[in-house]
Amino acid sequence: MQNNKILIVSLGCDKNLVDTEFMLGILDKAGYEFTDDEYEADVIVINTCAFINDAKEESINTIIDLGKRKEDANLKALIVCGCLAERYEKEIKSELPEVDAILGTNSWDKILTAIDEVLADKKYVSIEHEKEFDLSAGRLLTKGTHYAYLKIAEGCDKRCTYCIIPMLRGKFRSVPMEELVSQVESLRDMGIKELILVAQESSSYGKDLYGEKSLHVLLNKLSGIAGIKWIRIMYCYPEEIYPELIEEIKNNDKVVNYLDMPIQHADNDILKAMGRRTTREEITAKINKLREEIPDITLRTTMICGFPGETDKQHQNLLDFIEEMKFDRLGAFAYSPEEGTKAAEFEEQIDEEVKEDRRLDVMELNEKLITLKNQEFIGKEMWVIVDGYASNENVYVCRTYRDAPDVDGYLFLETEDVLNTGDFVRVRVTGAYEYDLIGEMI
Repeated sequence: MQNNKILIVSLGCDKNLVDTEFMLGILDKAGYEFTDDEYEADVIVINTCAFINDAKEESINTIIDLGKRKEDANLKALIVCGCLAERYEKEIKSELPEVDAILGTNSWDKILTAIDEVLADKKYVSIEHEKEFDLSAGRLLTKGTHYAYLKIAEGCDKRCTYCIIPMLRGKFRSVPMEELVSQVESLRDMGIKELILVAQESSSYGKDLYGEKSLHVLLNKLSGIAGIKWIRIMYCYPEEIYPELIEEIKNNDKVVNYLDMPIQHADNDILKAMGRRTTREEITAKINKLREEIPDITLRTTMICGFPGETDKQHQNLLDFIEEMKFDRLGAFAYSPEEGTKAAEFEEQIDEEVKEDRRLDVMELNEKLITLKNQEFIGKEMWVIVDGYASNENVYVCRTYRDAPDVDGYLFLETEDVLNTGDFVRVRVTGAYEYDLIGEMI
């Protein structure tokens, strides 16, 4: 059956992408061919997202659109994996008959079995909970060979009132350190130079396995692997950021001075209603501590706008906090009521138009602040990693330590030198846009 061509579509977050890459690794090891053309595919696998309404709609529309290929002679199997499959198994069975197999968030390692069963004209469903995975098949990378995401934990124990993730992904489970070291050695051998550590909550890494938070220990071990140049940390809850972690970021040259710290809001009553385990005052103290210890640290955060019951004054409190803290990177989302969460049942749900207006308020303020921050870098010298070449603009597309892939900005570099993707080069910043920089070779 390995002569069948497979198309895999990965939707949602970078953590979902890691699962997709492991599925690709399993299928590649089994000898399957891959295609990017839906009209060539014999089997289509869709790894779905269901975090918020927009993500659910994208997942459902993708299933429906690609399911139309069942009308062609080529498409023999349509397999749905991931968060939507985990959350809506029954609905998919009844409402989307074109789907042949359903794999939940903890069942992606059953992809070979699912394909075999479907090609034998059988339906297949696997929804498992909180199990360990055999990762020995390795990964097939989809983002090139100079940076990769490393999922260091699965699930979440926080139970924020707006969030469906614990129901989709289960309790928090750290990946053992030796397994992560082995993964990174394999990634290094593929040419990876930048590691991006991801989890639902990275700074709690190790609590379940080692009895205490151990992200600083993991960082130290990973930085000892030759060939890895940058290590970037995403998704750290502010209350879980601890002194040893700050010291490791400060003193480890391979750990870039960058931290993604989702805060979600800054009004104490809203934070309490969200089920967050911190206050505005504690968040402020943590940010000040980070900037005191690591003066050039880049702080990224996300905010939720229009949470149930949010007043104009509470929205203004959020804007005032953003103005005060002057984050280096910031994303904002309109609150999405998710069935099964406490917040979806709260009274005083905010009109969609008001939520979107408040989101735009945050983003407009953020753009102003980031523009000013970027201008401060004009004239400074920095290392950048080359992501690619934009032939239409005749520039290399690069990232500084301040920029995570896909969510932050770029530095555009015009040079006569021939550079390769993954090269590290020293540049001088010569200009700044709202989110991006311009540079020249030194």
